[in-house]
Amino acid sequence: MNANRLFAASCVALIVTAMSFALRGGAAGDWATEFSLTNEQVGWINGTAFWGFTLAMVVGGPLCDALGMKRIVGIAFLGHLAGILLTIFAWDYWSLYTGTLLFGIANGSVEAACNPLIAALYPKDKTTKLNHFHVWFPGGIVIGGLLAFGLAHAGLGWKVQFAVMLVPTVIYGVMFRGQTFPRTERVESGVATGEMFLACVRPMFLLMVLCMLLTAATELGPGQWIPNILTNAGVSGILVLVWITGLMAVGRQFAGVFVHRLAPSGMLLSSAVLSALGLYAMSKASGGGMLFAAATVFALGVCFFWPTMLGYVNENFPKTGALGLAIMGGAGMLSVSFVLPVIGRFYDEGIASRLAGRLATDLAGGELSAVQAAAGLDALGRVALLPAILTVVFLGLVLLRRRKSTLAA
Repeated sequence: MNANRLFAASCVALIVTAMSFALRGGAAGDWATEFSLTNEQVGWINGTAFWGFTLAMVVGGPLCDALGMKRIVGIAFLGHLAGILLTIFAWDYWSLYTGTLLFGIANGSVEAACNPLIAALYPKDKTTKLNHFHVWFPGGIVIGGLLAFGLAHAGLGWKVQFAVMLVPTVIYGVMFRGQTFPRTERVESGVATGEMFLACVRPMFLLMVLCMLLTAATELGPGQWIPNILTNAGVSGILVLVWITGLMAVGRQFAGVFVHRLAPSGMLLSSAVLSALGLYAMSKASGGGMLFAAATVFALGVCFFWPTMLGYVNENFPKTGALGLAIMGGAGMLSVSFVLPVIGRFYDEGIASRLAGRLATDLAGGELSAVQAAAGLDALGRVALLPAILTVVFLGLVLLRRRKSTLAA
């Protein structure tokens, strides 16, 4: 078993997953025009990737123990190939919908297999290594975003951009091929299946699942709309997304420092506060400089959310095993599948209210962009309610941890 190769292959697979997020965000406007779709319909198409992810996580997580992580990785590889090709050759709403669903199933299979794989490969340093693995989610979005920006300026459309994802897909397939995978931690430690399911219905674990619904929606919901919305605000939305995800990648690379100083519960509290402030500031920003500043605060907030939630659960509820990680990831992506069309609806309603009965065709290009920008930024600001709720919950976790430390002393 080559642990370094398995870890590297997992990172490349996650890059493919992340590139799709950036490319879908950049293609949203083109899809709306080419297929005559509303923003809400585009939200439902993009949302399919998230509930497809959830489907794969919930089904694939428990199967990691029975079938082995290698077979789940194989499902991811085939799903990525099929999803890319069907999206490229899509001809209407439903073909786009199906292609995105296949991609979502593939992305969920990557998470279902690779999170427990990395936990098994590095049992003494789970939170840090999961953060290092999840560097490549924002890292992949940076790669996808820069590709989208560069290829678009070269006059190459979204179909060519999606085709580029075939290259890393083939690479990770080759890297995984022929490798021996370890058994999951639950199987290795002898925890019974019934005990695993029982651990997954404990109140504190269920509380973390509810929190995951909100942390994932906060991180990924705005990210899918930022390229579209901020472009209307006079800046390159895709470059703002690259900036956000680049900061996230750098932060996750140094996660170990924060884990040791703040503990996971402290990291989650800080993340919630900064995320709420960043989204609120973005909704009030006027001008490119203020938008980038607000986006920076937002990036620092969402930076550690996903991997720290997984690490916290795996360290504090180890008996939940691969199923616990699958439930967390699946719940997170499921919430995003619902928040995307909701943001799209807020966006549509905001535009309609600002048009005040006029038709969009009655407005000059600059005036229409201003209306769309204001409506879109307002829609992002409304998402700030989610991390505000999380701030209260995570403050409770921090106080509970301090109380336990005091009693132990």
